[in-house]
Amino acid sequence: MKDNQINHTIASPTEQPSTPVPAATVLLVRDNNKKIEVFMLKRATRTNFGGAWVFPGGKLDTNDRLKNIVDMCYGLDDIEASKKLNMNVGGIHYWIACIRECFEESGILLAYRNNGEIVNNVSGRETKIIEQYRKKLLNGENVFLHMMQELDMQLATDQLAYISHWITPAIEKKRYNTRFFIAKSPAQKAAHDGFEGVDSKWIDPEKALLEMKKGKFPIIMPTIKSLELVAAYQSTDELLELNRNNNYKNISTIEPKFIIENGQAKLVTKEPKLTTENGKTSLVIN
Repeated sequence: MKDNQINHTIASPTEQPSTPVPAATVLLVRDNNKKIEVFMLKRATRTNFGGAWVFPGGKLDTNDRLKNIVDMCYGLDDIEASKKLNMNVGGIHYWIACIRECFEESGILLAYRNNGEIVNNVSGRETKIIEQYRKKLLNGENVFLHMMQELDMQLATDQLAYISHWITPAIEKKRYNTRFFIAKSPAQKAAHDGFEGVDSKWIDPEKALLEMKKGKFPIIMPTIKSLELVAAYQSTDELLELNRNNNYKNISTIEPKFIIENGQAKLVTKEPKLTTENGKTSLVIN
């Protein structure tokens, strides 16, 4: 695969489209020089969407559904989370997966200490525990719950704002039913894992979009639209405050339709657009 190309796994036209797997993605944002920056990772070429720049995220795991970890969620329970997603039960699992995947892929832990303070700086003892558990998680061990218990912390689920819902096009072999969220990054150091993520950076969304247009920053449609949405706001506080109460009533489910024409994927449905009302910018399908 050439540099700045994305590794797509196109499904066979003779097979039925695969069932999208539940997944969650989080845009970590911060303020810098009166601009919003987003943390992004470059996926390893061997992975699905390899070579693309993405946000931390991945599929929901069985351990994201354990009762003990659900009980560790601060400020948001399953009843309220499920209402936001128009689900009977289980909505909170998307928030949990977001926080776990964010930790695995960026090293940032969105959590509260038992005194109610958000975790910004970590102590030497906490750093050692966090580093040990991150290695185990990256090796496929299901130890996220154990880490939270040892740290005596709760998941900062109330710090995530729901912003969009994307379903991977049917032409892709691997498909995901992904909820996108935004969270303000605490004052912890972010770093890619070196496995699925081979590079990382904090970047101004407008710069990322400009580099994409120059062919220097490969990104897919959900990433493009997410960056456009963030770029419409002046600060992380404004971005989070105006999106904190989002739910299925104002978040459209977006499933782009593509066909293969002359060996290339061609979009055959309308592209989602940004709309602004009362100072709030959202993605809509016209």
